[in-house]
Amino acid sequence: MLAPTLPTDPWLAHEDGWLAPFAVRTTDSGGRRHPEPPHTYRTAFQRDRERIVHSSAFRRMTGKTQVLVASVNDHHRTRLTHTLEVTQVARTVARRLRLNEDLTEAIALAHDIGHPPFGHAGEAALDECLRTFGGFNHNLYGLRRVDELEERYPEFPGLNLTYELREAFVRHAAKLDAPEMAEFVRHRSPPLEAQVVDVVDSLAYDTHDTDDALGLGFITLDDLKEVEFWQRCTELTRRRHPTLSGHAFRTAVVRELLAWQVTDLVEETSRRLADIQPASLADVRAAEQLVGFGADVRRMKRGLEQFLRERVYRHHRVLRMTANGKRILRALFDEYVKSPELLPERHLRRWAGASAVAGPPADPILPGRRLVPHLEVVVGDYLAGMTDRYAQQEYRRLFQPNADL
Repeated sequence: MLAPTLPTDPWLAHEDGWLAPFAVRTTDSGGRRHPEPPHTYRTAFQRDRERIVHSSAFRRMTGKTQVLVASVNDHHRTRLTHTLEVTQVARTVARRLRLNEDLTEAIALAHDIGHPPFGHAGEAALDECLRTFGGFNHNLYGLRRVDELEERYPEFPGLNLTYELREAFVRHAAKLDAPEMAEFVRHRSPPLEAQVVDVVDSLAYDTHDTDDALGLGFITLDDLKEVEFWQRCTELTRRRHPTLSGHAFRTAVVRELLAWQVTDLVEETSRRLADIQPASLADVRAAEQLVGFGADVRRMKRGLEQFLRERVYRHHRVLRMTANGKRILRALFDEYVKSPELLPERHLRRWAGASAVAGPPADPILPGRRLVPHLEVVVGDYLAGMTDRYAQQEYRRLFQPNADL
């Protein structure tokens, strides 16, 4: 039996009745690059969310480094668990501010799918390898991933996401001179839904990087005595739970640190919105950044982030892992550029056509970008899509073929 046909009108009526006047409604969407008929009972942003979840790039995040390589243990965060934490918090904030939860969730789920293996070390390595070709930025690669590289639909390349989802990648990149930005420059600011995800991202990684560093023994609770934000959360936790100790105490402090930031974010953003009283999405787009923390939390977050940079991100164990990741990606890049026949066929096809096309035409949406990419860009895209484990396996296959014999 066929499923009943359900009109989308009731959902649109729900949006009109619930969403704040400055939130993004389904009817506000800038649409898709390749027109599609509306779905019978799912909004455009619901479909975006589900396309992200079913993409190969999303699944691969489970094997990609957040700060530490994924093989350290089974407990610290990966790109995927970080993404899920960002999504949960972002939905909470969106609901409290009466923003579009479906759009917020879709942006949050997609925001890190462009990260290469080995975390920021992998991005730095690819940026160096591709410097002659504009460098590498994981947000812009994420946009290319959803626009071109995902292969799930016969009707169009990529995932054909809405304008608002695609804009979030470029805004998060903060590269105003990037060719990809040309499509979005008519707006001063992104919607609040994208702003929420951007700020929650920093909130989440500050908190869980601290938690993971403690769990892995990179730092101790005594080390954190110099961090005002942690100490104030510790004092609150001791007052509320005076008998807690050990792991339970640490977990409670981490939870307090997260809750404090979320509460401040909602309260400060609500205050800013009350001050300027935007009456529409257009008012939000014409304003400066509206989502953010109060002055006290901003100051304490800077102190926590400085501590993480000095004591965690530059810890000798982290530096060893990142150096190894960089070495692997640089070696793979050089080898594939030297011997492109080693590339999988579908990646090689993206470049092989260049020799048969004299002066490939410009992309009609992004003038100045080649439709047929350079070999180095193809190799960079292939490497960026790898998980940590797969990159390590490829390195062994190419350079240590007898290592497991």
